[in-house]
Formats: sequence, C-alpha cells, structure tokens
Amino acid sequence: MAEKKTAAEAKATKTVKKTAVADAKAQPRLKALYNNELKAKLQKELGLKNINQVPELKKVVVSCGVGKKREDKRFTETVALTLAKITGQAATSRLAKKSIATFKIRKGMGAPVGYLTTLRNDKMYEFVDRLINIALPHVRDFHGVSKTAFDVQGNYNLGLKEQTVFPEITFEDASVLHGLEVTFIIKNGSKEGSLKLLELFGMPFEKETK
Repeated sequence: MAEKKTAAEAKATKTVKKTAVADAKAQPRLKALYNNELKAKLQKELGLKNINQVPELKKVVVSCGVGKKREDKRFTETVALTLAKITGQAATSRLAKKSIATFKIRKGMGAPVGYLTTLRNDKMYEFVDRLINIALPHVRDFHGVSKTAFDVQGNYNLGLKEQTVFPEITFEDASVLHGLEVTFIIKNGSKEGSLKLLELFGMPFEKETK
C-alpha cells in the first residue's frame, strides 16, 4: 500500500509540474518579463527597500470621444468596433458628466459622448505588447512618444491620431478615421519610476535634443 501511495504521489507531483509549466508558457510575454526580470531590476535602479514599492502596471484604459459626431451612427459604431477589435473586449459607452449648452449636451442624457475599454491582467499585457511593438512603429513620421505626458501619480497618457496603426483594423474599418487615447494606470507610480517601467517594457520615448 505504501508503494502504491508513493507512486500516486509521484504521479500527482508530475501533473502539478506539467500544469505549472503550461501556465508559465501561457503567460503573456511582458507579464513574464516583468515578474521574472524587470521587477527586481526596477527595485535596484530606483533604490527601493521593499519589492512591494516597485511600480507596476495596474490597468490600461483605451478610450475615444465622439464629440460632435455622437449622433452619427456610422461613426460611433466604428469607434465601438475599433476598441473591441484592438482590445479583445466590448467597449462601454459613456454619457456626458456635465451639461454643455453650446453643443446641446445634457448631463447623463442623450447619445454617448465616448467609448472606452478597461484592460487588466493578461489582456492588458498582451495589448501593451502589441501597442509598443506593432502599432507604434506603424505611426506615420514617428519620432517617439512624449516623456512629459505623466501626471502627478505617474500615470501616462498616449494619444494616437488614427486607429489604422493596429493590424486588427481592416480596410473596411478604416473607411471612417478616428483617434484614440491610451491611459496607463501605474501602481506605486511616479514620473521617474513610471518612465523607467515603460522604458523597460520597450516604450519608444522621443530622444532628448541637446
């Protein structure tokens, strides 16, 4: 009985190891890179005593305002479709937070003034990887993204003029052009720490001119 139990335990251990390996392989590239290398590197470079103080990407919000075109069904449908295609999840519509008489907008009423998706965990890392390594290199006359778009908490905002830089967008989807904004919400962020985190992810910041 003891031998059978030992054999069963060995088989269970082997199964657990296989599952762990499979989980590791399924982990997004940037997520694995951050957990295995970048986190410790950031702690050392920023001179942090506690590993829990290291900047960490918490969520990414991809949004697009529709402004004066909120009543244009074709335009708003294109925006919602774009966000769904490039993020892998459905977009959420947003109503106005305040009334603006000039644009005939009433708080919490009427057509949506924008759409957004909030990405976390694996989807977030997969999107950021595609944004940095596939979408941004396709931006026309690209010279790098701004280093000054950080807020006080270290969150970063990035604007794109056209949705066509994403490979998921087809020719038909590009018949109506629009821009979008990507906001990186960073835990334990600061202008220095968040900049270093995104640089290690491969974000192509513009070079400083002397």
